Amino acid sequence: MAVSQVNPRYAMGVRMNIIKRIVDIKRWKRSSKTAAIVIMAALAVIAILSLLNPSREDMMDHASDQVKQMMEEEKDSSRKYLTITYNNLDVINYLSFTTSGAKSIKESYVGFAGQIYSADDGVAKFAGQMVNYTYRMLGSGENVLHGAKLTLLLTTLSMAFGFVLSVILALGKISKNKIISRLCSGYIFFFRGTPLLIQLFVVYFSIPGIFGFAWRSMFEKGDPEAVYKGAFVAALIAFSLNAAAYCAEIVRAAIQSIDKGQHEAAKALGMSYGQTMGKIIIPQSIRRMIPPLCNEFVMMIKDVSLVFAISLMDITTISKTIMTSEGNYLVFIPALIIYLIITAIFTFIFGKIEERLSIYE
Repeated sequence: MAVSQVNPRYAMGVRMNIIKRIVDIKRWKRSSKTAAIVIMAALAVIAILSLLNPSREDMMDHASDQVKQMMEEEKDSSRKYLTITYNNLDVINYLSFTTSGAKSIKESYVGFAGQIYSADDGVAKFAGQMVNYTYRMLGSGENVLHGAKLTLLLTTLSMAFGFVLSVILALGKISKNKIISRLCSGYIFFFRGTPLLIQLFVVYFSIPGIFGFAWRSMFEKGDPEAVYKGAFVAALIAFSLNAAAYCAEIVRAAIQSIDKGQHEAAKALGMSYGQTMGKIIIPQSIRRMIPPLCNEFVMMIKDVSLVFAISLMDITTISKTIMTSEGNYLVFIPALIIYLIITAIFTFIFGKIEERLSIYE
């Protein structure tokens, strides 16, 4: 009986491929270990700075005698002329005293690494302003839907709802039913072909005008945040519908990248279209759609800044409000840095996910 021989070149190729995958796995483990060490070192530094951070009482003791006297006088008085602002970012503090009325007083202090510095001028003043603006944009001590928290929450929910809808749209577009295919294709074309800002305006302004309702009416009468919550719902709908169109093309491309032979094999086994998609095609395509979906998530983080147009208090809106009230354009620097940090974190996480998946390609 003849024994078939394996092509030496093919065998060599297989061995080289196995070696490459082993090297890739080792490299990924090494880079992951390095990243973990860097993150732990950064957390350790933050923890030490937090422990050394001066307390509010320590910073209040550095106030001038004039400010201390005014605080004492206003302790039991209903009239307050002295405004005290205290912002704590754990690793650095900011405290300022300002007065309204005839007596003009303005003092500010920065607490960092166990030391307290006057922040009335120079580098300390700049650092104090950055802490103050960053604190306000992050929404520290505010409603859960403020600043950076709103940006992340709106991005996450929009991508989640958008992805669920995108799977339906993608399957509809590649469906053999011409009516369903054209409807889904038309939806995708519309939302990809029009500006997101205009879509937001249509959902927030035009739709209530056409159907005669207000977004705030969805919540209890007398709720002080009804307008704000209504704007959030409108923004969530607009961004989810937009994300669905872009994600649908990603899902469609991933599904169609799977070899058609697998469809035929499933059909030969007696599997229905739904079973083929749910058990064979979609599970394989998920790995291929993750990288572009991660990129879409990062893009959505920046697109969410458009909610300033409907006065929803995200990072951009808060920074614009501070700039208008204080006339200080420096406020956009911490806004820029916050966005950069957020996108850097997610880019790093998604990069690791892509590396992990590529190992087993």
